[in-house]
Amino acid sequence: MSERWKKRPEHSNWGDYGPDDEIGRLNLLTPEARLKAAREIRTGHVFCLSLPLDLPGGTALNPNRKPPVRHVATRKQGLPSVNYPLKLEDGRYVDQSCDDSVTLFTQYSTQWDALSHVGQNFDVNDDGVMEPVYYNGFRGGVDIQGPDATGGPVARRLGIEKMAETGVQGRGVLLDLHAHFGDDRTLVGFEQLQRVIEQDGVEIEQGDMLCLHTGFGQKLMDMAGDPDPHVLHHSCAVLDGRDERLKQWIADSGISVLIADNFAVEAYPYDHQDCVSCEGLPLHQACLFRLGIHLGELWYLTPLANWLRANNRHHFMLTCPPLRLPGSFGSPVTPVATV
Repeated sequence: MSERWKKRPEHSNWGDYGPDDEIGRLNLLTPEARLKAAREIRTGHVFCLSLPLDLPGGTALNPNRKPPVRHVATRKQGLPSVNYPLKLEDGRYVDQSCDDSVTLFTQYSTQWDALSHVGQNFDVNDDGVMEPVYYNGFRGGVDIQGPDATGGPVARRLGIEKMAETGVQGRGVLLDLHAHFGDDRTLVGFEQLQRVIEQDGVEIEQGDMLCLHTGFGQKLMDMAGDPDPHVLHHSCAVLDGRDERLKQWIADSGISVLIADNFAVEAYPYDHQDCVSCEGLPLHQACLFRLGIHLGELWYLTPLANWLRANNRHHFMLTCPPLRLPGSFGSPVTPVATV
């Protein structure tokens, strides 16, 4: 029991890593886990697993998240900070300089979700009162503050910097859903996922960083910044977050993080089937809220998946820290797989 909560959600691991834990299953990325990951390096080849951060392109997929906007300041004599001569007075220097800044939505493109990204109204004090809480009982309005708070919106606990400080390095394991389901929109539940694991002979161990290749990221690359929402929302395999057996497998599997090359890892939006108070993002709730499993979205996995399949491999070393941006609810990431 923590000072912050008297009752923890069913099927959660709140408190298992300590009453003040802010990194969840990243606790499984131990020195031993990193050494195991290093043993997966056999050729030294690397794969960049990030989309260009100006993809998907536009706001058609999510009007709330916008592409990067670049800014350039002016310096001496009103000159822009691009091809800027560092010495203007006597002209003896030949140095040129370029600086810029970017307005960046942290979850527009290849990203990590912080544990502060999704919470739930939950009776955390076991007194019949529902309160906004996040992983391990951290409170909305106290630990997770909104724009009306002094200093503006910020995750005072569970910020993405907590993830960055761990290094986020371990053994990646890839399930190639695209190889089994192709481009068809397929809801993947427990049975379908187990069939892929068995047919491909994939071993998933405690601490592994699970990556799901669906082909969605490659479609975004092929659309080159002009995404077709109708095509994308009706393409590629996606996890069925309403499958209770699937969520239980994720809990039991011991994976440290869950990553996909698609928009939300899970299907969204769901058919609520007349349910008045269903979780809108049940897999996000299971992972971020109850289990402390960070979610990676919109990664670019196709070249790595193709190489692994051609070489009859499934595992690799994965290095993927987010930006060490204090208080943020998510972050861009440039993951690197080393095989």
